[in-house]
Amino acid sequence: MASATSSLEVKPQLIVGLGNPGTKYDQTRHNIGFEAIDRLAQAWKIPLGENRKFQGIFGDGQGSHREKIRLLKPLTYMNLSGQSIRAVADWYKIPPEAILVIYDEMDLPIGRLRLRQSGSAGGHNGMKSAISHLNSQNFPRMRIGIGSPKGKNANPDTQVVNHVLGRFSVAESRVMNEALDLVVKAIELSLKEGVPKAMSLYNNQAIELESNSTAS
Repeated sequence: MASATSSLEVKPQLIVGLGNPGTKYDQTRHNIGFEAIDRLAQAWKIPLGENRKFQGIFGDGQGSHREKIRLLKPLTYMNLSGQSIRAVADWYKIPPEAILVIYDEMDLPIGRLRLRQSGSAGGHNGMKSAISHLNSQNFPRMRIGIGSPKGKNANPDTQVVNHVLGRFSVAESRVMNEALDLVVKAIELSLKEGVPKAMSLYNNQAIELESNSTAS
């Protein structure tokens, strides 16, 4: 029982945002994890730069909790994200339960956040790689809703790819901008009071997309 209790009290030491490198994928739905890391780095004034040893964009400094925190955007492409995460974890001897991974989720409405302490990959290739390389599902993750594909396509796989690699509309971008502000607040709370506390406060919050907006 003691180990179970202590695992609940572990706070993130490494925060990872999943995405794909290169201008082709910049600001696509699939790269919302990268944008979350950029927002955290801006909020905490942590400089980010390429680190070849970690195969990613990396930075460390003090988080809002005044303790050491590390930020990572893997540059391995989504399907190999775990390589970069494992490199940082091994170098700094960070256990999986102290690694928080942020990524996109089609099964959540635009802008909805869902923080969990553990779980499966849920079909997300970046998370499959992270779980494989960490050899554990027991690490916290924050999913950011990017909504599901609209309309029907003869090839569902093509429809999914087009959706996740597409960019947000103007109206959706406004929602995601507010959602990223919530991401910062939720993570700051998890650093100060633990992931369960942040889960209880932020998992039910939603930012509504204006239905009467004509922006594209």
